[in-house]
Amino acid sequence: MRYVLLISCVLLGGCDAIRSTTDRVFGKSEATDEATPAVVEAESEVPEAAPVSASAGWVGAKTTIAGLGDPTTLGRWMQTPLVDAEVTARVVVPKTGAQAYITLVPAPGPDGGGSRLSVDAMRALLVPFDELVEVQVYVD
Repeated sequence: MRYVLLISCVLLGGCDAIRSTTDRVFGKSEATDEATPAVVEAESEVPEAAPVSASAGWVGAKTTIAGLGDPTTLGRWMQTPLVDAEVTARVVVPKTGAQAYITLVPAPGPDGGGSRLSVDAMRALLVPFDELVEVQVYVD
């Protein structure tokens, strides 16, 4: 009887995880009303703006120490004082060799100051959430 109860709890918990994952993949929102499809269709007709190509002002790699940023902010980003404008860069963890393309977001502080990584960026770089990690940032 204990095993049946334990298995049913695990299965019910898994259903919520599966539903939330499929909602994120297929773009369903929590509020399902009749007006949502019309808004989505209207937005899809608007052409997207071309990405802005910004230079960070250096060639090669810059090294910074990064920790976990705000876990409630979605996306793959790194807040860092290394840049003055948002730019996409390749971030490498020299210790493991893991790398990912991440949007660099300007943050106040000196160039040698620390950086903050999003949860998605930390997952992409395969680093633990509770540690500071040294990363190399390549803009070009």
